[in-house]
Order: sequence, then structure tokens, then C-alpha cells
Amino acid sequence: MNILIIEDNQDIASSIYDYLKTFGYTIDAARDGTTGLRLAVTNNYDAIILDLSLPDMDGVDLCRTLRQEAQKVMPVLMLTVRNSLENKLEGFNAGADDYLTKPFALQELAARVKALTKPL
Repeated sequence: MNILIIEDNQDIASSIYDYLKTFGYTIDAARDGTTGLRLAVTNNYDAIILDLSLPDMDGVDLCRTLRQEAQKVMPVLMLTVRNSLENKLEGFNAGADDYLTKPFALQELAARVKALTKPL
């Protein structure tokens, strides 16, 4: 399984990367929205884990761009500290398939990725 992590916090990104690697996943990572968007558009991923608070582009805008302009259909899991109902609805309206708030358990994140990528 190919996963893209778009997360500017190096500690969080490294933890996710290391944990998902134990399942044999191939993982790319980006620390900003511009790089993440470029990777998402030019490569095929089974899922994207997307932080919303990125230094150069908001994750909601990045997700919306993926869905509308790039027309990418891979699952997107938003991972963020933004935990209000309004934030969650905004994420889903932008095209997110799942929404997980920080702090989070790596086991739950992995379970959600697995659920998102399970064939119908």
C-alpha cells in the first residue's frame, strides 16, 4: 500500500511513518502543502494523511484542489487539532473521507487507513 503523509510537524510525521512502515506500507512524506499537492497529483497513492495547518497552504484548500482540479479519488484522512463540528464539516465538504483529531493513537490511525483502503 502506498501512503502519502502531508504533515509539517516532523515528530508526528516520523511517528506515523515509522508505525505504518511496520505494516509494509510504502510511504512518501511532505512537510508543506505545495510539495504534498505536487506528490499527490504526480503519483498514485492508496491514501493520503493530511494535516490542515500547513505552513504554505491550508489542508482544506489542498483537499479541495485535489478533488476539484486534479480530480484525484484516493481516500483522504484529515489529521488535525481542529476539533469543532464546524471544522469537521468543512473538512468533509472539501472532500475528506475521514477526520481524526490530535492527539490520536497510532493504532486508530492505522485502522482508519486500513478501513479507507479496503475494497468495497
